[in-house]
Amino acid sequence: MVTFDIVTIFPSMIEQPLAAGILGRAIERGTLDVKVRDLRDFTTDRHRVVDDVPYGGGPGMVLKPDPIFRALDAIEAERGAGLTVVMTSPQGRRFTQAEAQRLSGLERVVLLCGRYEGFDDRVRERVTDELSIGDYVLTGGELPALVVIDAVVRLVPGVVGDAGSVEADSFVRGLLDFPHYTRPAVFRGWPVPEVLRSGDHARVGRWRRAQALSRTRRRRPDLLDARGGVSDEEYRLLREFDLE
Repeated sequence: MVTFDIVTIFPSMIEQPLAAGILGRAIERGTLDVKVRDLRDFTTDRHRVVDDVPYGGGPGMVLKPDPIFRALDAIEAERGAGLTVVMTSPQGRRFTQAEAQRLSGLERVVLLCGRYEGFDDRVRERVTDELSIGDYVLTGGELPALVVIDAVVRLVPGVVGDAGSVEADSFVRGLLDFPHYTRPAVFRGWPVPEVLRSGDHARVGRWRRAQALSRTRRRRPDLLDARGGVSDEEYRLLREFDLE
């Protein structure tokens, strides 16, 4: 079972979302082991200070290395050696579905949530991976940490009830997801596509594949470029449903 430790100065920002939905149920069942660590618990002064002014001057504050190192030492003593320490940072490589899949196969993952101007750079001596969820800056690393953990844990066996829904997700095969519909068959004049009501499961499968290809080509052509474009077989599939 994969374990997660999240180090933050705002535990409530992490604890409340983890208590809800699929993640909350997985934690209750024991399928998922997540601990939120308050960085201030690893300080040594009575004011529990975790930040300081930067050398060389400049605006803002910087998270000090000592509390971070103490936190990692404590987690390693409790969890065991071999931690994968992930720093959420705008400077990290982009977090993707492939990264989520990789992290889901690890045993012990620690997520460090930055604040202010970031970490004292010496913290990187203990960091395994540095990940960014996008080319923008947030007020802190708590939301990125939640994004990472949500994407990763749903790939852990037993967390999501229907494994097939995970296998069909967007990005798993380098494509966006196909359209989904439910009852009623006609809503305000918009009908569910006839093929989905046909009972022909093979044709439904082809339609869904064609729709995923078409939607990806229109909305995220870069994903198709990364996988080498559309094959001849896929082009024939698009033509079958008049989506070429």
